[in-house]
Amino acid sequence: MRKVRILEEASQEAIEAAAWYEYEQPGLGAEFFAAVDAAIDVIEEDFLPLSPLPKEAGDTGARRLILERFPYDIVAIELPEEAIVIAVAHHSRKPGYWLGRSKP
Repeated sequence: MRKVRILEEASQEAIEAAAWYEYEQPGLGAEFFAAVDAAIDVIEEDFLPLSPLPKEAGDTGARRLILERFPYDIVAIELPEEAIVIAVAHHSRKPGYWLGRSKP
């Protein structure tokens, strides 16, 4: 099992997205959080390799885990000792806004 560190900005993104989903439909925010938690568990357990990002993301070394039910990616930098979650990014909003966070 490897350590997973979540940047404050990524945590805040998850909180804001969950609040929006909860506002839209009661209970959906909790389901979003559960999906994010499950994705973090997959990264922590190293169950499967993270996917490459589109070319627009540049050569940051960041990779992603795509959430199944929600249009979000968990964007992470994989280092030898840990994985750093740098964004909980919506698929179509502000692509690449997190690029400045990709320097661990």
